[in-house]
Parts: sequence; C-alpha cells; structure tokens
Amino acid sequence: MTHVTERSGATGGPTGGSGASHQPWTGGLGRPVRKRTVSYADAGVSIEAGDRAVELLKSKVRETRRPEVLGDLGGFAGLFRLDTKKYKSPILASSTDGVGTKLVIAQQLDIHDTVGIDLVAMVVDDLVACGAEPLFLLDYIATGEVVPDKVAEIGAGIADGCRYAGCALLGGETAEHPGVLRPDEYDISATGVGVVEESEILSPERVEVGDVVIAMKSSGLHSNGYSLVRHVLLGAARMRLDTVIEEFGRQRTLGEELLTPTKIYAKDCLKLIAEAEVRALAHVTGGGIPGNLVRVLPEHVDAVVNRATWRPQPIFDLIQTKGRIDDPEMESTFNMGVGMFAIVSAEDADRALACLTGRGVEAWQAGEIIEGSGNVQMVGQHTRG
Repeated sequence: MTHVTERSGATGGPTGGSGASHQPWTGGLGRPVRKRTVSYADAGVSIEAGDRAVELLKSKVRETRRPEVLGDLGGFAGLFRLDTKKYKSPILASSTDGVGTKLVIAQQLDIHDTVGIDLVAMVVDDLVACGAEPLFLLDYIATGEVVPDKVAEIGAGIADGCRYAGCALLGGETAEHPGVLRPDEYDISATGVGVVEESEILSPERVEVGDVVIAMKSSGLHSNGYSLVRHVLLGAARMRLDTVIEEFGRQRTLGEELLTPTKIYAKDCLKLIAEAEVRALAHVTGGGIPGNLVRVLPEHVDAVVNRATWRPQPIFDLIQTKGRIDDPEMESTFNMGVGMFAIVSAEDADRALACLTGRGVEAWQAGEIIEGSGNVQMVGQHTRG
C-alpha cells in the first residue's frame, strides 16, 4: 500500500483545537465570536489509523520485492524497471479483478488473512493464461472504517499471494468510506501487470486437433459463485458457518471450507510452458469449465472434457443437493474441481503431467481436441459417493 486516503462519503476540514491556528467565525454582525473546529476524524476518516495500517504492512510487502523494483513504500507511484534485454519484443499484459461476495463470509467469520490470496490468484492466473510472467500487482482496499490490524491482515494475505506467484506487491491504496460502507465492511480489488515475449503469447491459434486437455485440481470453490452459495446454504438451508461437515473431513467447518484460499497456478504454469509444448491455458473462474475453456478454442475445433476423469470436492455436491441445482447451472457457475486447464501437444502430454506432479499440482488428462466448431463438449458423469 502506498498511501491511505478518503474517497467518498465524508467531508472534512482542517484539524484544530486549543492553541491551533484555526480561524474563528462569526454568525453575523454584532453576534459574539464563537470558535468551531471540525476534524477529518469527526467525519469518520482517521489518517492516523491509515498510517498505522501501512506501517504494519511494510515488512510483509518487502517480502514480495523483486530486483526490478525501485524505491520503497510511500511514494506516489510504484517504480519497476523492465528488463528489456531479456526480451526481443516484450509485450505487457494486464488484468484487474476482485474477490466478490466471498468477502461476506470473511467478514461474518472475522477472518481476513486469506481473501488477499484469493485476490492475487484471480489476477495473476489470468495473466499467465496468455503466457505472461506476473511482474507486479497494485491493490485497492475500501472499508467503512480503517482498523489497522484488520487492514494489515488483508494486506498480509495479498503479500502472501504475491510471494506464491513470484510478483512484487508494488503499491496500492486503502480508502476509508464512512457513510458508504459499514465500519466492518470492506471490498478489495487489484490490478496486475505481466510480460511475455510476443512470439510466445498463448492464443487459440496454437490449438490443434489431436492436442490433449490437462486439468489441474482446484482447492475448492475458489472465488466464484458465492452469491449462489450464500443463497442456498446460509439462506434457504439455514446452515451455520460453524457447522462441522463430516464429508469435509478433519472436523472441518462449513466456514473453513468456504474460506479455502484459491489455488495460485502462475509459477506452475510458467514452469510447464518452459518444459512442454503448451498450446493454451484456461483459467476456470466465473462461467465454469464450458465458459472459460471455450475462450481458448479456435472455430474449427471442439474440446471434449470427460467428467468421469475426476471427482469434484464434497462442497459442490453439498451445494447442488441443498439447492436442488441442475447440472448445467452448476457447471456454468462453479469450477467443479478444476481451476486451470492446459492444452498441450499429444507428444508432450506425459511430460506435462510429470512436470505438474513434480511441483505438487494434482493434474490429469481430462480430454482431447477434436474437429468441431469452437465448442466445449462435456461428456461422461462424475464419480459420486
């Protein structure tokens, strides 16, 4: 975070008090002079709390530093020296995202150190989908009231996510919005920038008939579909977040499952690109498997994905059963257990799987590319029970 400011919902004047250089005002001719002082804090904005939050975060942010970063926190802008000697024709890639209503669960449980990981994942895994290495990220936190320890927890999660992705947390903004957000409410977003050699950009044009579709397991719901999750589980089914769900194992509660951080695939995918002939990568977010895999297909092929090759985590079955949701709605809303797809040449399929397995990523061959018209064909049935 570079600095803290108020954006909306409050107006304030200069601070003052006894002995302060504050100008008195008169209500009218002949009326006695009265002193009036109004502070920014009176309007709900604490600059001191914001400064304290930044101080608490500095050590975590420095852990994300890359050699290309110039200067330190506190400036008006973050500076990053792009190594132009490393590339013949460098192309910058950018992505912006948030976490959505998963934040409501974090606020209800008063757990704030994981949603930052979700935020980074949503941004950097979009960047790597075009083959770009994430370089740096800028965050934005808007809250009804800046509570330094809470902001520090959120920021610590963001910093952790950046470390996992190998990118620098270059700066950002924490804004206090009294009157717009409740004191315990906040929203977060981030913008990331990456770089890729122009000749190595992943695109649909690379995908060919006969290629193999490799799936990488998700850590759970990731950060999509939480409005439906809350409607079904916390609304209609009236489940409690502290309820232990036997199917989750290890005495795991519903709240713990719902706050499972999103898997960050960036480093794994970059290594995979270096080791195998990767045609395309598809980050599975809103829209599910069909809605995201289709984005990397040229018009003359189809991707056939066999559901029988994996079993979704129990949370998906719980949502579907409690909500009586049909299969197409589930697949168009949730990742159903797959967070990233890689389309690779058939010759490199085994090498790709070995690479991912060696890095601790659970991956499997989920389908193939056939002649078609740019569609995703979901076939087979998931293993249940």
